[in-house]
Amino acid sequence: MSKPTRILFVCLGNICRSPTAHGVFEHLLSREGGSEWISVDSAGTGDWHVGKAPDPRTRAAAARRGYSLDHLRARTVDDEDFRRFDYILAMDAANLRELRKRCPVDFRGHLGLFLEFAANSRVREVPDPYYTSGEQGFDEVLDLVEAASAGLLRHLRSGERRD
Repeated sequence: MSKPTRILFVCLGNICRSPTAHGVFEHLLSREGGSEWISVDSAGTGDWHVGKAPDPRTRAAAARRGYSLDHLRARTVDDEDFRRFDYILAMDAANLRELRKRCPVDFRGHLGLFLEFAANSRVREVPDPYYTSGEQGFDEVLDLVEAASAGLLRHLRSGERRD
């Protein structure tokens, strides 16, 4: 049996967007199959929220759609992540730039934006809902994450390599 494909979702604080992607993708894998050959984690480029659960508004929005994020805790990206993960997917260009600065020259995985996998999306970045009021920003994040998650799973099942 080959080693599982490992995916890391990354945003700034690891309390809104990347845990949403983590939870949605885990749920998709458990529903559609794939959890035996794909593993998922999430992290942030900043360390303000290490050890904390996802933002309550994020958890509430996810729960309304049947996703549980309660088991997740924020952590930061570390050097070992570039050795452990096959795909490191940033939620926005600023976090992707930060990841590229930290990326060792021998990284052989895919480092890119998560929404590259969202079919027919004109949006390239998952917007940060942290400073928004109301549910709309968190629901928009879920819409984008669900689309990109479906596309990522299709991509992984196709066996196509994306560098």
